[in-house]
Amino acid sequence: MAKMAEKIEVSLQELVLEPYLKKLKAQQFDRVEPLEVSDSDQAAAIVWGSYQGIATPRIFVWAIAPGQWEKANADEVQSTSWGVMPADTPEDQYPQFGIVLDGEHTAFFDISYPAHEIDRLPTIQEINEYKRIKADPTYKWSLKMYDRLMRGFDAFHEQVYQNVKDRVSSKNDIILEVAKILYLESFRLNHDPSELEFQYKDQTLQLDQVFTVAYVREHQENAVKQIQAAFDHFKSHPDYVVTTDAGDAHAIFDEQTHLLLARPQNYETLLDLIQNLGPVTHNSHRDESPKIVEAKGTLSHIAGDVLGRVFDVFLRGKFESKGGLGVYLTPAPVKQAMLSIAFHDITTETPELLNARDEKGLPLFRFCDPACGSYGFGVVAMGHLERALMEILGKETAPDARRDPLFREMCEHSFVGADSAPTMITLARVNMAMLGAPKAKIFYTDDSLISPQLKPCSFDLICTNPPFGTPKFSANQAKAKKAYEDAKERILEEFRSDLRTREGKRDAYDYEPTVLGRAMGAKPDSKGVWKPVKPTSIDPAVLFIDRCLQLLKPGGRLLIVVPDGVLCNSGDRYVREYIMGKKDETTGQFHGGKAIVKAVISLPADTFKLSGTGAKTSILYLQKRKAREDDPERFQDELQGSVFMAVADTLGYVVKNNVEDYSTGVSNDLAAIVGAYVRGE
Repeated sequence: MAKMAEKIEVSLQELVLEPYLKKLKAQQFDRVEPLEVSDSDQAAAIVWGSYQGIATPRIFVWAIAPGQWEKANADEVQSTSWGVMPADTPEDQYPQFGIVLDGEHTAFFDISYPAHEIDRLPTIQEINEYKRIKADPTYKWSLKMYDRLMRGFDAFHEQVYQNVKDRVSSKNDIILEVAKILYLESFRLNHDPSELEFQYKDQTLQLDQVFTVAYVREHQENAVKQIQAAFDHFKSHPDYVVTTDAGDAHAIFDEQTHLLLARPQNYETLLDLIQNLGPVTHNSHRDESPKIVEAKGTLSHIAGDVLGRVFDVFLRGKFESKGGLGVYLTPAPVKQAMLSIAFHDITTETPELLNARDEKGLPLFRFCDPACGSYGFGVVAMGHLERALMEILGKETAPDARRDPLFREMCEHSFVGADSAPTMITLARVNMAMLGAPKAKIFYTDDSLISPQLKPCSFDLICTNPPFGTPKFSANQAKAKKAYEDAKERILEEFRSDLRTREGKRDAYDYEPTVLGRAMGAKPDSKGVWKPVKPTSIDPAVLFIDRCLQLLKPGGRLLIVVPDGVLCNSGDRYVREYIMGKKDETTGQFHGGKAIVKAVISLPADTFKLSGTGAKTSILYLQKRKAREDDPERFQDELQGSVFMAVADTLGYVVKNNVEDYSTGVSNDLAAIVGAYVRGE
């Protein structure tokens, strides 16, 4: 076995790593330091160069054996690169970029905040423009805990599902139970002992006393009952209640939600996983002179983006998509691409948005996903916001954006999400709490299309993957069809505020676009007369486009996943004209629309295969037109520029056995597309 391992190591070093290092040397990245890796079927090195007398950021080059390509993802590359660096490495010498190769495939990564795949390594002339990573010892420790927690959550899920079966009826229920335990642990760590008292029968108990592995081992079923009582007591604590723009209050868990796990062994496993993390060396910021201290590690020491990533990956890996719920779990490459494009444009065109405040002194920038599911878009958006603030706040603050008061306030005020699935809202709230945003304004609503909890002209950026497609009713479902049509008609009535009834006519309208209005509850006939659409003939995706444009501030940006029919079917031409206006054949310009079309990116047919649909979809990127200064209710007649268009054939994975398989080595075309967009190609 030793000889075989040596053979693999030598072949990777000689056949894969060293030839690539020669290529980098030809590109002037001519400084190389070999790295020791624990796995015998891997090889690695740190590479950098010098441009105009300044050393470039470091590059982590990682050769892996064939069949290991699932390791070629941003999270694992970041974690591995930090893990193999010597302990005494200066903070400005930690790698900023990663390259993974197996002799057949090569992938590139920016492994700063947030780590993500890119389509190529910056040139020697470009690379020094990038911000450097700060090697916070807490972050390095956090990445080690990422691997521990991921493996632990997966093992716990299998334990409850297969071996120590408990009072849960599905795989999704197990995820919810993990979320409840994480909530209690977050509460325990973030509140003073005086706030941890709760009543159990005739006793006054302390959460930090009963919510431990040792206590559960000693008291077994009685400890479980006490922890369940603690959850019921703390689940609606005001520190975790959010208030919508309409003034409605929402706790993470409702009164009907209880902690279901009943077997002590399951509590022991989970509490041991999240509480016994070993020692951590971290920066103390409790006084004016921060210092390095060593303490017992807790979840509060794990960097927020790492902890949120753990929960999000666990959720995506274990969540059952049956019943259509999988539509909420947008694939990671799609989320990353949409947010990368959005924040590139915001930071280059309107960076002042990110550190501005409104008349109340609150952060001005606001992000929303009105069909948020587990809030995956919001999780990715937080990472991009942190990166953007590093650049905007300046070197004296960067890279400690998470400790800046502005970022902390944005965690509470800048992130909004809504959904009609209570389970997903619970998971979304816990997800954001793990990221340090327990009061992010994420809430349940009956229907985001008409909910007064979402205010028009309130958001600078919306990224969403809303439900689309109309239901089909059989001949014996007449009653259900009638109920659907009646409910949808009530919604469609609200989508006619931009329509004016023609004098003396019934159900005949003229269209007058306004900044706050909507019109997709109707459509124009061949003579330009607008008439109501039938409830079963309008795709919800069209209504979501209309609603999102209403919710955006003038100049705000929308990136939305839509079915391709909206973009190309002849019957939906009126939708496209509603968005961008009608074309003047003389000048070639579009007039009368509500938005500028910035980009259209076609996605593969199997993008949402796990959600039970093979529908062809695209990313549509719109920017709401600005309002007129002399009449804020009307739009400026802005020019429609050229539209960036691209086709992604693969997203870095194939769907096998109902999972996204990233081990096959297929390319993530969206990385190349984002690179082309950013470079203006």
